[in-house]
Amino acid sequence: MSITIYVPCDSSAASMGADRVAIAIAEEAAKRGIDIKLIRNGSRGMYWLEPLVEVATDKGRVAYGPVQPGDVSGLFDANFTQGGAHALNLGLTEELDYFKKQQRLTFARIGKTDPISLTDYVANDGYRGLKNALAMTQADIVKAVTDSGLRGRGGAAFPTGIKWNTVLNTASLQKYIICNADEGDSGTFSDRMVMEGDPFVLIEGMTIAGLAVDASQGYIYLRIEYPHAFEILNAAIATAYKEGYLGENIQGSGKTFNLEVRQGAGAYVCGEETSLMESLEGKRGLVRFKPPLPAISGLFGQPTIVNNVISLASVPVILDKGGDYYRDFGMGRSRGTLPIQLAGNIKRPGLVELGFGLTLRELLYDFGGGSASGRPIKAVQVGGPLGAYLPEAQFDTPLDYEAFAANWTVLGHGGIVVFDDTVNMAEMARYSMEFCKIESCGKCTPCRIGSTRGVEVMDDIINGRNLDKNIPLLRDLCDTLLNGSLCALGGMTPYPVLSALNHFPEDFGINAKATAA
Repeated sequence: MSITIYVPCDSSAASMGADRVAIAIAEEAAKRGIDIKLIRNGSRGMYWLEPLVEVATDKGRVAYGPVQPGDVSGLFDANFTQGGAHALNLGLTEELDYFKKQQRLTFARIGKTDPISLTDYVANDGYRGLKNALAMTQADIVKAVTDSGLRGRGGAAFPTGIKWNTVLNTASLQKYIICNADEGDSGTFSDRMVMEGDPFVLIEGMTIAGLAVDASQGYIYLRIEYPHAFEILNAAIATAYKEGYLGENIQGSGKTFNLEVRQGAGAYVCGEETSLMESLEGKRGLVRFKPPLPAISGLFGQPTIVNNVISLASVPVILDKGGDYYRDFGMGRSRGTLPIQLAGNIKRPGLVELGFGLTLRELLYDFGGGSASGRPIKAVQVGGPLGAYLPEAQFDTPLDYEAFAANWTVLGHGGIVVFDDTVNMAEMARYSMEFCKIESCGKCTPCRIGSTRGVEVMDDIINGRNLDKNIPLLRDLCDTLLNGSLCALGGMTPYPVLSALNHFPEDFGINAKATAA
């Protein structure tokens, strides 16, 4: 009987040697005359254990990790194909504490299935949401999404149902669905995990969106730094067309939805929806003035839904199990689950999907295991390079959009980057200004010039020059960026800068004697 062995195809796992491990397992099995079926699955999101090899047994899938090519012969000697004892044997995958405590809705299949197998996808509840949607009116599809409480997972947290309803009620012969897959925030990888580990869930979500608002064309705007995702998405899209889940007459319904992947050119600002649309139209990625809103006049001047990967990938479970089911997870106005990404100086980096409400402290220590260095955690940055830095005193903040806003912080895309007590927060504030300077599209003066002056002011502060003058100047500059920038790139750069200044003034030399210029 053939033995099924899983080795992730996820790019992070590959960077740790997963491809070499897969080759070594296939070669060793052939040498020993053992019949195996090797499946390249998505990652389970426990990145400190990658490459994580799983073996299907009668009791469930047994995990071994982290496995390197040199371990493979010893694993076969230990009868790992039957779940045998070995130093790398972690037990049953789904009984591992890190994994067992999660509430996986959007990520339910990732790590379990072959990402490009439509048969696997359908056998694991795939396309049930689309089947239901095909039997519903457009208004009822939008109502289900609205009732679920789903909000944009890309960072803005705008209610998804309201955006969809606007597009539905805007008359036009052509409408578009755009998936913003330009995942450029530091410490984020949930979009990539979906695209590499369960591409059909994104395709299904976009197809449902198209049906809901009468949009016949969709585009996945993918950052060029994701070559594995590009390959996997295109393979899955080709299969979906072949099997009648894309194109004309979807599953005999008479409905049409076409889908293409387009690659960006590496500009961070093209993660902003209007700049993204400029890029899709073949122009330089410059931010547009609003109004008009993209939902009314978006791509090529037509009504357009622009949603993040996680937002769209959450739609199938909502249409499958109902808006009420999804809404029962979470707290307050933050409903459903959020895939949280732990990165930086953390012992157990990876992905955790849970309903809103968990505290940062629980994430950092119960899941993350504290810092990788073993030193105290000094600060965490939540929400990407434009997110605020939170000190230890704020670690009991629940993951909730409103709770974060009350602390003048943002939850953003759910990325958390951890820093221990060796970090200099003034240097991190300078980095934020420099990041804005490099990535600015240049259209508005506060962002283009303000960030340049910000780097210069931070250099003076770090070198202790004229602190009595430069600290107030930095605050004034941040106020200009915050209130005068055209988009969130300039408008949110003050979040990391001012949070670093307010929570860690000693790193700015405020309590030290200023050095004359």
